Amino acid sequence: MHAAEPEIIPDIPANQKFDSQHPPDPTLIDACVHCGFCLSTCPSYRVIGKENDSPRGRIYLMDAINEGQAPLSSASVQHFDSCLGCLACTTACPSGVQYDKLIAATRPQIERNHPRPLADRLLRQLIFSLFPYPQRLRLLLLPAGLYQNSPLQKWVRSLGWLKRLSPQLAAMEAMLPRISIKSFQDNIPTLIPAQGERRYRVGMILGCVQRLFNPDVNDATVRVLTANGCDVVVPATQGCCGALSHHQGQEEQARTLARQLIDSFADAPVDYILINASGCGHTLKEYGTILQDDPVYRDQARAFADKVRDVQEFLAEVQLTSPLSPLQNQPLTLVYQDACHMLHGQKISMQPRQLLRQIPGVQLREPIDAALCCGSAGVYNILQPDVAAELGQQKVTNLLNTKADVIASANIGCFVQITRHLELQGKQVPVLHPMQLLDYSIQGIQLD
Repeated sequence: MHAAEPEIIPDIPANQKFDSQHPPDPTLIDACVHCGFCLSTCPSYRVIGKENDSPRGRIYLMDAINEGQAPLSSASVQHFDSCLGCLACTTACPSGVQYDKLIAATRPQIERNHPRPLADRLLRQLIFSLFPYPQRLRLLLLPAGLYQNSPLQKWVRSLGWLKRLSPQLAAMEAMLPRISIKSFQDNIPTLIPAQGERRYRVGMILGCVQRLFNPDVNDATVRVLTANGCDVVVPATQGCCGALSHHQGQEEQARTLARQLIDSFADAPVDYILINASGCGHTLKEYGTILQDDPVYRDQARAFADKVRDVQEFLAEVQLTSPLSPLQNQPLTLVYQDACHMLHGQKISMQPRQLLRQIPGVQLREPIDAALCCGSAGVYNILQPDVAAELGQQKVTNLLNTKADVIASANIGCFVQITRHLELQGKQVPVLHPMQLLDYSIQGIQLD
């Protein structure tokens, strides 16, 4: 099946065209030979089933808009918005098409040149005014926590009016993780010395959403690093890395956040800069591209990106030195969930498995369709809740079918999505970050 050839449109309005600021590169577009290998790997195509909701179809659209043969209209934007940005197609493509660069160039064009409906604009403004700013988000935690622990939440959900009013707001409410007292605290010091002989001095990025909604991951990461001979530097001024903004084409916000993060590490000389969330890690490694037009920060951005490592990538490279203990008296079966921006974006797959296999008694199991996105994709599960829900259900079913005791996941978005769909299926399986599992093993803590 091939996408229909676009009909030539003589006079396309200026606000329905790509502008001259880094449009999708025709050379990269021409690399696509339309073979269709990407179709079976594309989560949006598998759920929606339409050619234009596949990588190949979107590349046709990019080319048509570039050539003035199709407008940047609401219809075409809908097909670009349906893309999760999971990058599975880049792994599957035999021609090496750099779809990641094409979709990354398209999203800012949409935000600059396509007037979205008012409701969509307001929702996006809410998301990007809150999520990248931990202190703003924290202001809402107290009322959100009271809401969670009162009859109000059950009443709102039972009536179903929020979903009728806005499926996106209903998805946001449903995805809200449980809020704990740790969500209100920043307890990690700016310098945590290595235990024993120091091997490395590393910087650590706390993230924005994770530090509030799953702070135990950062605490565990610090303990694992210090136990393995690392001084850990945590600049107090650091904020969001800009991943959420970058993935949705909020170009100026992403650049501003990138500059601020680079500045926060400017006076903290470190060997590496580590991150424990895969979506953030992929964006951090792209800083050289994100700030390529900034003459002041261009070189700093490249130097910063060169130091970035996912924490699992780093530990697999330098090797664990701390002794590990079993997590149970009997063998513990784990299933490791590949986050898309780890697997397809950073090409990191074996390292987490190598680390987990070093824990005595651990047996790793592999799910079917392991490379299929869980549907989180940053804020995709809020903006496109129906497609995301079907993908989340499929992912959790495949993970449960392994009969594993624990699900290991290294991304905060995946953690929230998988936890929610476990609840919907009435299952209670722990979802833990690999750093938490290593931390328990180092401390000799056994899982219940």
